[in-house]
Amino acid sequence: MNSELTEEEMRQALFGNAPISAPVSPAPSKGVQTDGIAAPVSKVTEKRTSKTLTPRLKVTLRVGNEFEGKTFEIVHEADTLSTLLAEQEATKVARKKYRYVEVVSVKPM
Repeated sequence: MNSELTEEEMRQALFGNAPISAPVSPAPSKGVQTDGIAAPVSKVTEKRTSKTLTPRLKVTLRVGNEFEGKTFEIVHEADTLSTLLAEQEATKVARKKYRYVEVVSVKPM
């Protein structure tokens, strides 16, 4: 089998005997001079200048140190979309200071 096919033979193998509308000509090459020196990439384009919006959830907790005693409501902001992870993170932070922690609500910000 001939490993070097002409363009016409390749077209015929791919498209069959379909009529060719216009012959394909190579694009004219422009006289671009390259000295082997690339233009330095600006660091401004590499870094994002605008702050990306991070997904945040607001977790409201009811906390206290006495059983069925005085309670306080605190709000914790979690940088995640998972409500379960937000609850766990808020509970973990609240347990450092308070003995009884109850999750009231988890809402997106």
